[in-house]
Amino acid sequence: METNAANTDTDAPVEAGVATANALERRIDLSIALADLDKDVDQRLKRLGKNMKMSGFRPGKVPAHIIRQQYGEQARHDALSETLGSLFSEAVTAQKLRVAGSPKIETRDGGSTTHIEFSAVFEVFPEITLSDLAAIEVERPTLEVGPAEIAGTIEILRKQRVRYEPVDRAAASGDRVSIDFLGKKDGVPFQGGQGQDYQFVLGEGKMLADFENAVIGTRPGESKSFEMTFPSEYFSKELAGQTVTFEITVKEVGEAILPEIDADFARALGVDDGDLVKMRSEIEANLRREVKKRLQAKVTAQVMDSLLQANPIDVPSALIEKEIERLMQVARQDMEQRGMKVKDLPMQREWFVEQATRRVRLGLILAEIVKLNDLKARPDQVRAQVEEAAQSYEHPEEVVRWYYAQPERLGDFESAAIEANVVDWVLAAVKVQDKPVAFAELMGQAS
Repeated sequence: METNAANTDTDAPVEAGVATANALERRIDLSIALADLDKDVDQRLKRLGKNMKMSGFRPGKVPAHIIRQQYGEQARHDALSETLGSLFSEAVTAQKLRVAGSPKIETRDGGSTTHIEFSAVFEVFPEITLSDLAAIEVERPTLEVGPAEIAGTIEILRKQRVRYEPVDRAAASGDRVSIDFLGKKDGVPFQGGQGQDYQFVLGEGKMLADFENAVIGTRPGESKSFEMTFPSEYFSKELAGQTVTFEITVKEVGEAILPEIDADFARALGVDDGDLVKMRSEIEANLRREVKKRLQAKVTAQVMDSLLQANPIDVPSALIEKEIERLMQVARQDMEQRGMKVKDLPMQREWFVEQATRRVRLGLILAEIVKLNDLKARPDQVRAQVEEAAQSYEHPEEVVRWYYAQPERLGDFESAAIEANVVDWVLAAVKVQDKPVAFAELMGQAS
């Protein structure tokens, strides 16, 4: 079959470097001889006719004109698609182009009566030249887990299991109150400004500070009225900067009662025999794993930001669109798992453009670093990742066996190992300064 891929203005081999608004976009002009296309279609219809069965005819004896009438259009479509695909593949291979996404095929009028002419418009992967990282500085947070951090964690676990006992006294910070409230603006109740038996803990910041301050000092059964001005940056535009009046009735004041650190507390944390020594040991082990993970996450975030800053590259829009679709699907699944009705929450692709662009750009840079420096995940690294993750389960060895029972389950661990290799490689190339970090800051605890 005589087919060719040619530049628009000549019959020379394709030139795939046509300048466009998109620096990564290319165009290849393709030409297919009508005679060869017709010959291909005839051959396809003949092969089809050999085995074709139709009422009134013996198998393989259906007249050619009937076969063409029923299947000619599909045969032509298949022949054209296959030929275009073959031509496109040969052209990009000859030009050593790395195609990103699928090409857009457009017909063009070249004035030929013997050929059908097309243009394939597509994007290529960017050529990446990694920048020198020697001038980049990275702060590596450090934290040693000691008795104070373990005690602080135990205190957090106690607060997570707090209970409240009703008391007949004035409400204070740390108490849980149950109130009825009604808010009015210019004497008229406003939307969202009322509630009954509404509970919140004073000092946790769930309510606006002025509202909480008005509740502090009230007793069970007491009612009061007060004015309050909403912050100018309040999320409701109708209320932002507006002064309103609230009427409240305190139904109950509850005092926080923390559990004692005893055998019952240990059992509540999963230590069946209530052994406090074992409880502290398990808390320490879990805390060390969590601290290590958070420290690594902070370093990794800095490394990734540094790589993006040092290596500005164009990225194919086709890859960005694919990543946007993936992120939207993940968001939908997350909403469904939270019990939300996705169809009632239409998503805008614009919400994901920035994140998708960052992820694609970073992925291309990381792939280049891994390729040039042979930073693939080693089996021992993957094993260590799996074993560490399994430690948070009651029977770690069973978890490890489960992951290794099917190799595809190791994908996330292999990715994590590669990422760790890249981070180590970057840290060896940049200026690293260790910086102690406060425990509360690292764990995201309110001051």
